[in-house]
Amino acid sequence: MTSIISFHSVSKHYQMGDTLVKAADDISMEIQPGEFVAIVGRSGSGKSTCMNIIGCLDVPTIGEYLLNGENVGTLNKNQLAEIRNRMLGFIFQQYNLLPKLTVLENVEVPLMYAGLSKAERRQKAMEALEMVELSDKLINMPNQLSGGQQQRVSIARALAGNPAIILADEPTGALDSKTSRDVLGLLQELQKSGHTVVLITHDNSIAVTAERIIRLEDGCVVYDGLSDAPEAVVISQSIMEGGTQS
Repeated sequence: MTSIISFHSVSKHYQMGDTLVKAADDISMEIQPGEFVAIVGRSGSGKSTCMNIIGCLDVPTIGEYLLNGENVGTLNKNQLAEIRNRMLGFIFQQYNLLPKLTVLENVEVPLMYAGLSKAERRQKAMEALEMVELSDKLINMPNQLSGGQQQRVSIARALAGNPAIILADEPTGALDSKTSRDVLGLLQELQKSGHTVVLITHDNSIAVTAERIIRLEDGCVVYDGLSDAPEAVVISQSIMEGGTQS
């Protein structure tokens, strides 16, 4: 089976004054179609850099990123935008809904960029909202919804184009614990329906929802395996510093 996401010795470097920052440092990983994987690490570990590369929002400085076998690093901006729209659905911590559009219109936005007709957009958006149990909120504005409902709208928006990959960046960061469980349950259901789900988080309790964890430190992979293994756990900086002092 061809991996849907392949990193081959991927590095991402930034120059900050006289300092070379290695946000990602020689990362290699394979994610298969239909997997649910959490990329986890503390702030500065490189997980956001990996997310941006996976989401075709950035390209490696060194190495290759293959998305469904296609070398993303060789694509221009228009091609990157096209492959994002075709292959990827994004779920963000802050929802990123457009406040002046209704729930239905928000879900239709990526379908408009995909070139679908108004009738096709409306049908696909309604189907996606039904999947997240919001078919009774089509004409509501975002500010008329709870945080959990707004996040479900963003999930519907990610689903509307039926992308192969759902890329979720701290999707429960702004939610209470019960609503977080509901959203994570939705991600598990998406995986069961055939989507590849990649969850980006700093939170161990969120990461263990996935079947597999890739843990990063200082831009490097330090663990890649089952989510219930002790090695998968991110140790907080305060605990590490306390252990060093004792």
